[in-house]
Amino acid sequence: MLAEIVDGRALARKVVEDVRAGMASLDRAPGLAVILAGDDPASHVYVNGKVKRAREIGFNAEVILLPADTTEDRVLAEIAALNARDEIDGILVQLPLPDGINTLRVMAAVDPAKDVDGLHALNAGRLSQGSGGLIPCTPLGCMKIIRSLVPDLTGSHAVVIGSSNIVGKPMAALLLDARATVTQTHIHTRDTQFICRGADILVSAVGKPGLVRGDWIKPRAIVLDVGTTRVAKPEGGHRIVGDVAFEEALHVAGAITPVPGGVGPMTIACLMENTLTAARARAEARRSVPRSVAEKAWLA
Repeated sequence: MLAEIVDGRALARKVVEDVRAGMASLDRAPGLAVILAGDDPASHVYVNGKVKRAREIGFNAEVILLPADTTEDRVLAEIAALNARDEIDGILVQLPLPDGINTLRVMAAVDPAKDVDGLHALNAGRLSQGSGGLIPCTPLGCMKIIRSLVPDLTGSHAVVIGSSNIVGKPMAALLLDARATVTQTHIHTRDTQFICRGADILVSAVGKPGLVRGDWIKPRAIVLDVGTTRVAKPEGGHRIVGDVAFEEALHVAGAITPVPGGVGPMTIACLMENTLTAARARAEARRSVPRSVAEKAWLA
C-alpha cells in the first residue's frame, strides 16, 4: 500500500480561512512588514509568496528592500523604525542575511511581540518552557500536519533530523510538549539511519536532497520533508526537491509530505496565523492601557 500524500495546500487553506474569520474581532487589518536584504532569487520568491498571501487575506503588508551590500546598522535601523510603528503588528526578517550581518543580533532587535517568525530568544525560551509566545512558522505548520494525522502523540517516538534554530530545535520542543519521545540528530550524529528506523514520526530539515532513503523509514511512519533545495534541471531552469527520496519513501511510509506542496504552504499559512495572533495580543494590550490609567486615577 502506498503512503498517503499529505495535501499541505488544502490544510493551509483551512488555516487561512480561520485567519480571515478571526480578523472580525479586530478594529483594523493586521500589519505585516518584511525586510528583505540582498538579491538571493529564492528569498525573493519566498517573500513574494508571503506578501501576496497576506494581501489576499486583507492584511496591510509591505516589503522593505535593502541592497546586498547593506550594513547591519541599516538593518537594525529599519527594525527599530518598524518596532515603533503602531500599525505594524508583525515583523519578519527574511533569512539568510548578507554576509557580515549577525543574524542573532538582528533577531534580538525585533520586538518580541511583533516577532511573527518566532526567532527572538524570548519566544524561543517561552517555547522551551511551554509557556506560549510566537512559534516559528515551519515547525508550527508541521505540528498542524502531524495532528491532522495523529491527534494524540503521547508515547510516539519522533526523530528530528537537523538542529537549526529555525526548524530543528523548535520542532523538537513542540513534539516534546505534545508528549512524544524525541530524538534529535545533527551533522555529528552517528548511525542516523539506524535512529530513523525507529521513528513513528520522522521530520527531516537539513536541505540535503535524497538524504532520507526508503530503508531509513519505519513501515507506516509519518514522514515530514521540510527540506527545500533548488537543483538544476537538465533542460534548464530549476526545481525544488526535498530531503526525502520520495518514490522510495512512498512505498514504506504511512503518510508523507511532498516537496513542493507539503510543508511550504503551511509555513506561509502559519505566518498569517502568527500575524493575527500578534495583532490580537497588541490590540488587547492597547485596550488594557486606558483601563489601567482610569483605575489609577480613581484610586488616587
